[in-house]
Amino acid sequence: MIEILATLSASAAAGMRIGIPLLIIGLLQGSNLWSQVPILSHISPPILLCCLTTWSLIELLASKKLWGQRLLQVVQLFMSPLVGAIMGLGVATATATPNWLIAIIGGLLALVLQLVQIGWFYRLRGLPLWAVFLQDTLCIALVLFAFDAPWQGGVIALILLWFAVRSAKQWYDWYQKGRKGHGRQVR
Repeated sequence: MIEILATLSASAAAGMRIGIPLLIIGLLQGSNLWSQVPILSHISPPILLCCLTTWSLIELLASKKLWGQRLLQVVQLFMSPLVGAIMGLGVATATATPNWLIAIIGGLLALVLQLVQIGWFYRLRGLPLWAVFLQDTLCIALVLFAFDAPWQGGVIALILLWFAVRSAKQWYDWYQKGRKGHGRQVR
């Protein structure tokens, strides 16, 4: 169960940012870097370190501006399921759960959280700066929790999933309210 919670924690981090969680997971492995992480273990560590550091800086700096948030959302929407699967597999090393199931769960959780971010971005016409800082902090904390405190990280990931479900319901109610109001105006 602890492995599953660690997987959820790492995958939730990938649902917020792409480069930062991958960079942290490699650095936490010490001199081995990404040798225990599927797919990334086949890439040269210096090249991977350079690419992930650059992308992490882009994520940290561009996410503070409206145009940067839009640009990052496009990339993160397509890459978050893959990174979520990689993060989940990188954390879950000795579990009885099949790897394909961990990859699917991790990828779907990352995608759902990314879709919620996009929904709030368009609903609020841009994420406020405090929310972006909260995302950055939560992303880093979730990766660290995946290794050091998987129970707490998994609970935070489940709370984020609950928040995603609540957001979807709120958006649906908001949409239905708008349709009813628009229907009255047309008549």
